[in-house]
Amino acid sequence: MDLETIYDKIYRYVYFRVNDRMMAEDITQEAFFRYLGKYGDSGSMDIRYMYAIARNLCIDEYRRIKPESLSEEMEEIPGDSGISEEKMAVREALEKLPYEDRELLLLRYVNEEPAGTICKALGISRFALYRRLKAAEERLRAELEA
Repeated sequence: MDLETIYDKIYRYVYFRVNDRMMAEDITQEAFFRYLGKYGDSGSMDIRYMYAIARNLCIDEYRRIKPESLSEEMEEIPGDSGISEEKMAVREALEKLPYEDRELLLLRYVNEEPAGTICKALGISRFALYRRLKAAEERLRAELEA
């Protein structure tokens, strides 16, 4: 996998966690700096470690800042004017899911990561991954049907 593909996957993962483009760019860049500082060569980059580093940086960021409530003026999301009703329904259903479910669904279906990579990044067994993934899919399906 080339460096650009890895960067895109890590950025997308971080963005879905922090919901802020600037912060996602900063965290992604910091994750790469830390990885390269520790492991050196980017030619044989292990994406599993990149996910682990990015995940820890996101957690650190959540600890550092306090959540702010959105004002009425910020209700409209820039650039989302062309989103279909179906996509909005999926987005709303995802927001209702627990954080861990969203993370699993993002890694598996948005970033299309193999099970082994997800297991290593999250520190869980394959059995636990499949069990959690199935439960997350069922909760998402139930939210969409409601």
